[in-house]
Amino acid sequence: MADADLRSLLEENDNDNNIEGVYNYCNRWCERCPFTERCLNYAIGLEHFPDEESRDLNNEAFWQGLHTVFAQTKALLVQMAQEQGVDLEALDTPESRAAWQAREAEVDEQIESSPLLNAAEAYRQMVDNWFRESEEGFRAKSEELTTLARLGVAGLNPEATAISLAEAVEIIRWYQFFIEVKLMRAIRSAINEQDEEPEMLAESGRDSDGSAKIALIGMDHSIGAWGALLRAFPDRETETLTILAHLDRLRRATEREFPNARAFVCAGWDTGELE
Repeated sequence: MADADLRSLLEENDNDNNIEGVYNYCNRWCERCPFTERCLNYAIGLEHFPDEESRDLNNEAFWQGLHTVFAQTKALLVQMAQEQGVDLEALDTPESRAAWQAREAEVDEQIESSPLLNAAEAYRQMVDNWFRESEEGFRAKSEELTTLARLGVAGLNPEATAISLAEAVEIIRWYQFFIEVKLMRAIRSAINEQDEEPEMLAESGRDSDGSAKIALIGMDHSIGAWGALLRAFPDRETETLTILAHLDRLRRATEREFPNARAFVCAGWDTGELE
C-alpha cells in the first residue's frame, strides 16, 4: 500500500459511522469487540493483516506488515507536516534529542521503581507458574469430563463445563500481559501529565486514567475467571487463592493511585453506543 493509499483509507473511514478514538482505551480483543465495523484501527489492520498468516507473530508476513504500517505512517506524518509548513527535521536537533532522551531515562527509572508495576509483573509470573504446575490437573479434568460425557450422567453438563473452563483460561491468558502493559502506560502518562496544563487535561481527559481504567477492567475479568478455576480445581485452592488475593490487592492499589480511573469515559464503551 502506497502512502497515498493509506491516506485514502483514512479519508474513506472518516465518517459518522466510526466512533472517534474507540480504539484508544479498549482491550485489543477484536474478535470479541462489538465495534469493529466502527473502528478505524480495525479497518487499517484488515488492510495490512488480511489473513491468519499475516496476523501470526511467528510469521515473517506479520513483521513485514508491521514494518509497512510504521513506514507509511511516518511518511504520511512528514507529508502532512510539510503541507502545514512544518519542518520536522528542523525540530529534531541534537540538543532536543539529548534532552528528550534524558527525560525518557528519568521517566523509565520512575516507572521501573513503581510498586504497581512490580506487582503487575509478579502477577504475570504467578500466572505462568500456576499453569505450568497445573498441567497434570488439566489432563485429569479433561479425562473426567470426557468420561462424564460418554456416560451421559443425568443433571450434569460436561460440555458446558469444558467450555466454561476454556473461556476462563482464555480470559486469564489474554489479560496476563495486558494488565502490566496498560499500568506501565498509565504510570508513564501520569508522570508526563505533571508538565501539562490542567485546563487541557480537563478538556481531553487524562490518558493515565483511561489506561488505568482498562487495566482495572482486565483485573475485574481476570478475577472472575480465576473464580471459575478455583471451583474446578479444589486441589489447587491455596495457590489459586494466593493469586486472587494478589490480584485484588493490585486492583485496590491501582484504584488508590488513580482514583478517577473508574469514572473515565471511554469512547463507544461509555457513551451509549452499546445500548
